[in-house]
Amino acid sequence: MAFPPEFLRELEDRSRIEEIAARYMNLKRRGKNLVGLCPFHSEKTPSFNIYPGNNSYYCFGCGKGGGVINFVMDIERLDFLEAVKWLAQQAGIQVPENGQDDSMSRLRMRILEINREAGRFFYRTLVSPEGRAGLDYFRSRGLDPGTIKRFGLGYSPEGGFALVNHLKKLGYSNEEMSQADVARISQRGNPYDRYKGRVMFPIFDLRGNVVAFGGRVLTDEKPKYINTSDTPVYHKSSGLFAMNLAKNTGSSQLILAEGYMDVIALHRAGFENAIASLGTSLTEEQARIIKRYADEAVICYDSDEAGQKATQRAIPILKDAGLRVKVVTVPGGKDPDEFMKLHGKDGPLRFKQLLEGGGTDVEYRLEKLRGRYDLATEEGRVRYLGDAAEQVLSKLRDPMEQDVYAGKLSQETGVDKGRILETVGRLSKRERHKEEKKLVRSQMEIAGAGPGANPEKKDHMRAALAEEGVIAYLFLHQDKAEALQKLLPPEKFVTEWNRRVYRAILGKTNLGAAGLADFAGELTPEEMGELSRILAQRREAPPTGRDVKEYIGIIQSEAGHTGTEWIKNTSDEEMKTYLEGLKKKKA
Repeated sequence: MAFPPEFLRELEDRSRIEEIAARYMNLKRRGKNLVGLCPFHSEKTPSFNIYPGNNSYYCFGCGKGGGVINFVMDIERLDFLEAVKWLAQQAGIQVPENGQDDSMSRLRMRILEINREAGRFFYRTLVSPEGRAGLDYFRSRGLDPGTIKRFGLGYSPEGGFALVNHLKKLGYSNEEMSQADVARISQRGNPYDRYKGRVMFPIFDLRGNVVAFGGRVLTDEKPKYINTSDTPVYHKSSGLFAMNLAKNTGSSQLILAEGYMDVIALHRAGFENAIASLGTSLTEEQARIIKRYADEAVICYDSDEAGQKATQRAIPILKDAGLRVKVVTVPGGKDPDEFMKLHGKDGPLRFKQLLEGGGTDVEYRLEKLRGRYDLATEEGRVRYLGDAAEQVLSKLRDPMEQDVYAGKLSQETGVDKGRILETVGRLSKRERHKEEKKLVRSQMEIAGAGPGANPEKKDHMRAALAEEGVIAYLFLHQDKAEALQKLLPPEKFVTEWNRRVYRAILGKTNLGAAGLADFAGELTPEEMGELSRILAQRREAPPTGRDVKEYIGIIQSEAGHTGTEWIKNTSDEEMKTYLEGLKKKKA
């Protein structure tokens, strides 16, 4: 059952999207609206728009959009019911008990309960005689009881059924354990432990819930680590180990390490702003989460070849998210955990010195390029300068930054700084042109014939655009709903999706003025994005009553007369009448 309209409207009135969005991104005022870099995809030119007038948002780059409820759903990865509860708690409003069907919310809640119980089970096992092997391992890595408890570390027994038997006693079903990915189901339909004979690292979300686990084997068995797959409460692409702790330090800098033990070692040494990307290559989504809590990311991956490649991949992702980037290379081919053990009591001080002496991402990339060439030769200097200009300096957006590094290149190679800047300027112009073309192309795909939520649009373009104009007009002039419905009943619409939205808006207006929040529970995120696009594209030049009359004429003339099926089935006389009508309109 849906929430009462009056509740959703009060919730929307008390939840201003510009205030909530400002917690996650930097916004700049542009007239009545606000703009910023989209938190849902990487971009260098702001295409994310906030419209305080109707409490909505729309990104012209990726097509995400909707009302304040949709924003919370997208940014916090919540379903509709959870987002409503989240906003209601923020606004101090009581949620009606007769809300909509919450089967998915109940499943998510059960999975979170299973994860919490599993985490407790693993921890209790670790400190019991059955967990001796796991405790010995952690002690061999220098972990004390306080650290083990703080990170909730544990051990999964060898047998393969201890956890599932424990969870069965607590009333959890085989299906629920499988959905949580703490158990797998055999061919005979029996559950068995996903992890066995492994030390366990629980992964927490930003609200402190256990959402996943990583397990390390204590033998030479492969794979060394296994991790929770995607579940209704966990997405690997957004998970960050220890982010629940690091976000509370108040530091504007986050240290990005490679593994669980590196992060734990850094926390023990006093660097509680350390996190890890859970054994996967850093993703754009993880970078955007880091940007919510920090202005600078320090990459401190292993200094082996794999770590250096991972560093090279991570730099542009972090930069595109709007972060300043530094790179720290631990000397001697060590990782942070080994470094701390090697230097004992001096480890924290020495690591702090590494942090302070760490180079920027530009210096790091130039250093890597420099190592490929012999700068004592003319050919080496030319190739180094060419690669440095094209691969590094041309991608910098700040002219002052380009000037600084051009000066350093000039000193290194003896080539005039002005000549270097001239080359960089030409390459930068080409780079900006490519970015602009990419942005325009993506906007055209979203705004034009891309199927999106309305797959019929590409076959009925003229009618679909006219329908969108009517929808925008109705949304802005809901007092005209009754008159508009008489002129254009929903069944006259050509495309099914536009017809459904039009009918839904007409239905909502019978209950008072409708806002986007009224549709958040019944339209999918893609459909909310489509509705937001329809409204956003017509915001500067909203359709008038005269426009609507033209739209209605187009819809009526196109109804039943578009698509190849009609052409195949129509008679010669009907086709002649239709074409003559089009000629008269054109004249």
